[in-house]
Amino acid sequence: MTIQLKHRIAALVETAAAEAQRQGALPSGPLPDIEVERPQNPDHGDFSVSLPLKLARAARMNPMAIAQRLTPLLPSEEAIAGVQIAPPGFINFRVSQAWLQQQVESVISEGGRFGNLTLARPQRVQVEFVSVNPTGPVHVGHARGAVLGSGLASILAAAGHNVSREYYINDAGTQMQVFYRSLYARYLQALGREAAMPENGYMGEYMLDLGREVASEHGDRFARMPEAEAVAAIGKIGLEKMLALIRADLEAIGVTFDVWFSETTLYATGQYAETIEMLRQNGYVTQREGATWFTSTQLGEDKDNVLVRSTGDPTYFASDIAYHRNKFLARGFDRVINIWGADHQGHVSRLKAAAGALGVDPSRLTIVISQLVTLKQGDDVVRASKRKGNIVTLRELVEEVGADACRFFFLSRSPESQMEFDLELAKQQSSDNPVYYVQYAYARIASILRLAQEKGLDWSGGDVALLTDPAELDLVKKMLQLPELIETMAARLEPHHLPRYAMDLATAFHWFYQQCRVVSSEPSEKPITLARLKLVDASRVALARCLSLMGMSAPERM
Repeated sequence: MTIQLKHRIAALVETAAAEAQRQGALPSGPLPDIEVERPQNPDHGDFSVSLPLKLARAARMNPMAIAQRLTPLLPSEEAIAGVQIAPPGFINFRVSQAWLQQQVESVISEGGRFGNLTLARPQRVQVEFVSVNPTGPVHVGHARGAVLGSGLASILAAAGHNVSREYYINDAGTQMQVFYRSLYARYLQALGREAAMPENGYMGEYMLDLGREVASEHGDRFARMPEAEAVAAIGKIGLEKMLALIRADLEAIGVTFDVWFSETTLYATGQYAETIEMLRQNGYVTQREGATWFTSTQLGEDKDNVLVRSTGDPTYFASDIAYHRNKFLARGFDRVINIWGADHQGHVSRLKAAAGALGVDPSRLTIVISQLVTLKQGDDVVRASKRKGNIVTLRELVEEVGADACRFFFLSRSPESQMEFDLELAKQQSSDNPVYYVQYAYARIASILRLAQEKGLDWSGGDVALLTDPAELDLVKKMLQLPELIETMAARLEPHHLPRYAMDLATAFHWFYQQCRVVSSEPSEKPITLARLKLVDASRVALARCLSLMGMSAPERM
């Protein structure tokens, strides 16, 4: 496929450069990385190499002269039909039509594996995302990170890595105690008892529902217990119910996890204490003002950070360090990627510093910050949930526009950019809605193939050499960009390119459909009909793969 062809072209150019150096046509020395790119102008070929431009300064030669010396030394390659030099010093490659046609067969044969890469050294990668405190339902802000994390994990897996998707359950600390006391108060109120909500308690309507639910299931059992015992018992039930709610809400948008990791296990198993002791032995812990501090200024930070407060309570930062020690040193992940919300931006550098203090290369930890989401209904900003009063929940959003629209729109923008989610656009059944546009292309493909089957047409023997129309060949070229895109998205951690590619692929298919009649009833047209049906089948594979990677459905009818 094209990803291998790009690498082969890079190898051809490297071979030619080495031979030019051996012959004295180029000065000796290490070569810069050889990047193979796609020219923006298709008249310049299918692939382009800019090595002559990179070599010009060191070689003290004109880039065009370098290109002219390299081109005759390029080994032959059956997939390449021609090589041209273009100012100011590019070497452009054009693939052969026969090779391009044959890729239709390859796409169909790969099926659901189309686009997948094979790495000589795959990494064990953990992607941790969402990880909101289990004190309330998932809201729209969390939903963006959820879709981003699951989409990125799918792309990394397609790129050949061994990926683990993880949710970190923050079930320790002050906020959980506030949640437990809030639920206890709502439970007592549901029983008709007088009970004041704690200061800074969780006031959402969902807590009233949760309190009534516990009262219905357990009666006055907890009201007859000593308060401390009752809060602990009811808190455990509330935690389990909130996690079940969070899991169900996320599954409604196609987000699942391989691991749900409990923060409390860090304390129960001694890993937290071991981590603090490790930092102390490595010289990064000091006692000051009655508290325990991480001396992050030794690692280039502007200030030191508290690990254990003077009250003896650990900070979230301390447990985060223990958690990441578990990721890297206990479970042995090669790379860890965290998807965090915008409110965690200030936490990034100190956690990377902490990784260094544990002896872990900080570059192995990548933290992606997902910016805020604004919901719009036409020109109006949706500021609050109809039912919850202060937040718009993920469940409400899915009920409003559907899971597919949620996933497509949240994936379509880079995480560092703030985004507006247009609820009206997401529900439109027109080509203005990109979700509808892409899925309609798939449904049209399914319709064509159903029609062919009803007519008893078997396209498995179709001759792809008959595919010569520019619209046909452009569609093949667009399909073949998917493996390249997967490689790029995985390397840059940029899944937002996938929705745009899916749009482009759908556009290429719609154009082909307009330009080329697929199913003809004329006997003389049967060979081209079968060839085009094979191309349609390959398009089905490619578009289905896009939808699958985005976590979206592939509708057979619309």
